[in-house]
Amino acid sequence: MVAVKRIIGTDVLLVAVGTALVLSACSTETSGTKTDQSANAAADSSPPAASALEPGAAAEPDDGRANTPDAEAKQPPPDPDYCESKDLSLALGEAEGAAGTVYRPLKFTNVSDFPCVLHGFPGVSYVAGEDGHQVGKPATHTGQKGQALTLRPGEVAHADVGFTQVANFDPAVCQPTEVRGLRIYPPKETASLFVEIPGTGCASDELPGNQLTVASIEPGAGGH
Repeated sequence: MVAVKRIIGTDVLLVAVGTALVLSACSTETSGTKTDQSANAAADSSPPAASALEPGAAAEPDDGRANTPDAEAKQPPPDPDYCESKDLSLALGEAEGAAGTVYRPLKFTNVSDFPCVLHGFPGVSYVAGEDGHQVGKPATHTGQKGQALTLRPGEVAHADVGFTQVANFDPAVCQPTEVRGLRIYPPKETASLFVEIPGTGCASDELPGNQLTVASIEPGAGGH
């Protein structure tokens, strides 16, 4: 009987020890799980990594246009150049007489595709013969030099040219000579243009006056 009690007592003790071990293992596993969850939570709550911007620098908004051609500033067009002879056509307007001198507007029309500038006095002289040699002195400038004019395609400017009646001069001094027309140099230009106007000029360089005068270029076609 005593032996039976000892056996029962031993079994109870073994069961108690086993139960304690199981409870201890569960407690350890639960504790480990809580520790892992706490670590994960701490990692999730960590502040984001610092950006590559320098301290105090603000990120520029990306509107999708920064690298497109439309976003590039357009360069202003260059200033117009002086008109060249090839850019112009010439014509003489209606004549107006005054005290032995006839005045006609010499009209410059821009026939190019681009604006160009006219500023000052054109060169004007009589020419004769097939070789276009000059007859007498070139036109004398009269009046003040005007402002620079930007002549757009199709626009017209003019310079008044004065033609002195050669009959007013002594023929011995004048040396009357038939002329074919006028050689014209636009301001700042070295290539000439020709305007046909047959007549008579003075070949002498010793006239007591001017057989031709020219004013500075002005806007418009001139005349009245």
